[in-house]
Parts: sequence; C-alpha cells; structure tokens
Amino acid sequence: MDNLAHALVGAALGRAIADRHVPRAALIGAIAANMPDWAELFMGYWEWTPADRLIQHRGITHSLLGAAIEIPILILLVGLIARGWSRRRGTGRVPPWGWLTICVAVTVLSHLYMDWQGSYGWRPFLPWSSHWYYLDWVAIVDPFFWLLPLVALAWGSERHWRPLSWIVLIGGFITLLLVWRRDLVASWVLVACGVISFVAIVGWIRYWFGPMARQRVATFALVLLVLYAGAQAVSGAARKREIKELAQHRFGKGAAWAALTNIGQPFTWEAIYADSDTVAGDDWRIARHLRDRAVVRVIHDTPEGQAIAQFARFLTAEVDTASHTVYLRDARYARVGRRGWAVTAIRTK
Repeated sequence: MDNLAHALVGAALGRAIADRHVPRAALIGAIAANMPDWAELFMGYWEWTPADRLIQHRGITHSLLGAAIEIPILILLVGLIARGWSRRRGTGRVPPWGWLTICVAVTVLSHLYMDWQGSYGWRPFLPWSSHWYYLDWVAIVDPFFWLLPLVALAWGSERHWRPLSWIVLIGGFITLLLVWRRDLVASWVLVACGVISFVAIVGWIRYWFGPMARQRVATFALVLLVLYAGAQAVSGAARKREIKELAQHRFGKGAAWAALTNIGQPFTWEAIYADSDTVAGDDWRIARHLRDRAVVRVIHDTPEGQAIAQFARFLTAEVDTASHTVYLRDARYARVGRRGWAVTAIRTK
C-alpha cells in the first residue's frame, strides 16, 4: 500500500501496542512501518533503471529475510538514540528493550502484510524464490486506511495547536486527493469519508477521547480496519470463485485468472483471464504473442525483458517490425500503448 497508509497504520499500531512503555511509540511505529521502503534507499534506489525498479521494488528489503535484518538494526538505532537523548535531556525515561522490540517488529511486519493484501504482490522468500504472492483483498490505495488511523491518532492527542497542525495538514492532503480523483472513487466511499471526517471533528471538539485513552482508541481503529479488510476478503472469495469458473469455461482447466482490486471501489474486483495465447477481461481481449521468436529472444537475453517477465502477472507482447522493437506489458496495468511504467520497449537491432 502507499506510504501514508503504512505510516498512519504503523503509528496507530505503535500506540496501541507500546504507548505505556515506549516514549513516542506512535512516531516510532510510523517510521518502522516504512522501513522496507527506507531500506531501498540504501540499495541504490536513485540509480535504478526502469527495469531495476520492476524487480527491486518490493524486493529483498520487503522479504522475510530483509525484515529479519531491518528489525534488529532499527531496534538498536532507536534504542541508542533514545538513551542518548534521555541522558542529554536528563529525563531518565528510556524505552525498555523488550517493548521496543515488539513495537518495531510488529510495525515493520505490518508493511509486509499490507503489501500482501493487494494485487501488486509480495515476494516473501527472496532471495531463494522470486515467486509473487497476492491476496487480492484491498486496493493499493484505500482512503479508509488513511482516515481511520488518523482519526484515532487525533482523538488520542493533546488538544494543542502542534498535534492539531499535522492532523489538519494530513487531513487536508487526503481531502484534496479525494476531490482531485473523485472520478475514481465510488460515491458511497466519498459519503463515508465525509461522515468520518464530520464525526472526527465533533469528537475532537467534544473531547470524546484524550491522551489517557489514546491506546484504547488506537486499538479500536485497528480492529475496524481488520474487520473492513476481512469483509473484503470474504466478499472477494465469492468473486474469485465466479472468476475462476468463468476462466475455465472460456480457456479450459489450465486457465490463469485473477480478481484485481479496484482503487477507490472497495468490494469490487476486475476479472482477468488468460491462457498461453490470450489475456481477456469481461469486455476486452488481447493476444499475448509470447511465442514469437523476437519476443522469446528479448525475454531470455535482455535484462529489461527478464525484469518485466519476472514482474508481470499477465505478460503480453507486441512486435513492431518497422522499428524493430518489442513492447512487453503487464496486462494488469497496460493493455495498449507504448509508454508507461508497466511497459518495456526493447530494440531488437
């Protein structure tokens, strides 16, 4: 999922788990929940080519091995910084190593789980296996994963301009995104977000919760998110059975299929079906051309071809003989066109 969702859910998790034992548990949770992405900066992120990004993003830093390395490093860094800060300020309050370990470990692992929920995928067993796993439950961007933890964090904060300023800043950013891309968002989602925002403002003004209850309200928000994602999992299971049956009817028992999550449209999934020659949806159909000699050659002999072939869930190809170029696409994100992050153009001469 997006980094804002990771940060807000991580902050709520940190507060729910360790607020009584770890100073600034919410801040630590927000940082730790984005650790797999932070780690990519140390893997040469700024020098990656488009092909590198396809195979390196959600790569080793997002694997179980990567998490096993990132968690103790972050625990050590936070623990040492907290102890140095405490000595400098003379507060004497430092996070116990045990609670700090739980806080960091759970929030780092939350990043992996939230990525696994969607249709982009997760590769937990790198470097031994590059196989992608997809739950196809929740879209890669979901406004409820922003608003619910944000409201909980707001209600549990002190009534002071400092916490209010960042809450208003993030809330305003979310509002602008929803208004800007309202064409992608279901009407009921916009209404629900409006209701949540109204309730949030009333709860802040009337002081329904405060710092003394912030651990409880953070836990409640996380429970709501779990129920929400679980409801989508249950609903999605029925849709997946329907798509699988239709895929087998159209392309035979060996057909590939998926129920792709729709951004801004919770509880809906886009059907995609495929065999070795064709990829199709409910109202579209394209040839894959994967047996063409030029396609086979670029997939096996070029780094760009290998990268898109490893990443793509439904790989398709187009051969332009006039320009001696092969266009490889992941049909999840690109079905036509010759530009885009899910399109790779490879010259054959």
